[in-house]
Amino acid sequence: MVCFGVSPFPSSELVLLCLVLGAVSSFALELNLTDSGKATCLYAKWQMNFTIHYETTRKIYTIVTISDLGNATYSGSTCGDYQSGPKIAVQFGSSFSWTVNFTKEVSTYSIDSISFSYDTNDNTTFPDAKEKGIFTVYDPVAFRIPLNDIFRCNSISTLEKNDVIQHYWDVHIQAFAQNGTLSTKEFLCDEDKISTTVVSVVHTTMPSLTTTPIPKEKPEVGSYSVNNVNGTCLLATMGLQLNITQDKVASVININPNTTDFTGSCHSQTALLSLNSSNIKYLNFVFAVKNENRFYLKEVNVSMYFINGSVFSIANNNLSYWDAPLGSSYMCNKEQMVSVSGAFQINTFDLRVQPFNIIEGKYSTEPRSK
Repeated sequence: MVCFGVSPFPSSELVLLCLVLGAVSSFALELNLTDSGKATCLYAKWQMNFTIHYETTRKIYTIVTISDLGNATYSGSTCGDYQSGPKIAVQFGSSFSWTVNFTKEVSTYSIDSISFSYDTNDNTTFPDAKEKGIFTVYDPVAFRIPLNDIFRCNSISTLEKNDVIQHYWDVHIQAFAQNGTLSTKEFLCDEDKISTTVVSVVHTTMPSLTTTPIPKEKPEVGSYSVNNVNGTCLLATMGLQLNITQDKVASVININPNTTDFTGSCHSQTALLSLNSSNIKYLNFVFAVKNENRFYLKEVNVSMYFINGSVFSIANNNLSYWDAPLGSSYMCNKEQMVSVSGAFQINTFDLRVQPFNIIEGKYSTEPRSK
C-alpha cells in the first residue's frame, strides 16, 4: 500500500531554501509507505527541483527549470522484499520520473542510488529539441545512515551529472522503519551540522586568492536576452561584478559580456537567465511571479572554475530582489548588491531587467526605478 500527499509549504524565514517567496507556495513531497500489515516501512518528506540543459535544432543550448511538482504521483514505490530494498518512485509533469533505491547492511541503511529521467519528445517543455527521446542520469550515491535513525538535511544538496542539475532540501527520510515506528533520533547531513543559514556552499579546496587584483574599474555593461517560440521573453542589461570571500581573503571578478555566452528559458511563473564563460560553468538568475501581478529575483546559482582546477559553487533559492510589477522592467542605475551568501555577492551596475511580458522585443516604457 502506498499512502502519499502533496502539501503546500508556505514560505517563512524559519524554512531553509524555500523555492518561492511571498504568497507563491512551493510544494513539499511527502510519502508514507506501508507493508501488507499497514505498518510503515519507509517515510520521506523533501523538496527538490531540476535544471536541464539541452540543444535545439538551431544549435542553441537552452535551459529548462522544473520546480512545479504539484501533480506528482508515486506509482512503483515499494517497501521491497528479500531480493530488493525499498524504492521511492515519483512521476511528475508529462515527461519526468525520479527514483531512489535503498539498501540495508547490518547496522546501517543506504541511499544507494538516485536516477532521473526526462523525455525531450515533450515539445511543450523542450521546444525545438534537437535530440528526441528519453534520457536518464544515474547517480550511485551510496550514502550511509545508522539503522533506526531518520536522516535530516535542511540544507541544499546538489547532484550534477551530464546535462542535469538536481537540488534537494528540507529532506527527512527513514527507510527500514522498525516495527512500523519512525525514529525520533536524527542523523544530520554535514551541512546541517555546521550551518543554519539559508545558503549551502559546495566547494573543493579553494585556491589562494591573495594574488588576484581587485578591479578598480566598473564592469562593462552587457545586454542579454532569452527567446522562445513567441519571440523575446526576457531582457537584461547590467554590469556584473562577482565578490568571493574565502578565509578572509577577497577576490573580485568583473564579468566581460564580450566573452560571456547566455541562454535561458521562460515559463508562465518562472524565467531563467544563465550566463557562462571559460571560467564560469553557469551563473543562473531565476525570476518568479508573486501575487499574480509582480515579479522578483528569487534564486541565484553559480559554479566557477579556478586556475588550479577547483570548483566553487553556491545556490540560494530564498532571495527577494528586483521586485517590480508585471509588464514593467526593474531599473537601478546606481551600484546595487545581491547578497547570495556571506561568501558570495554580486554587485550590479546600470541594471535593467524584465523577465515577463516583453512586447515586440523591447523593454516596457514604464520601468520601476530605484
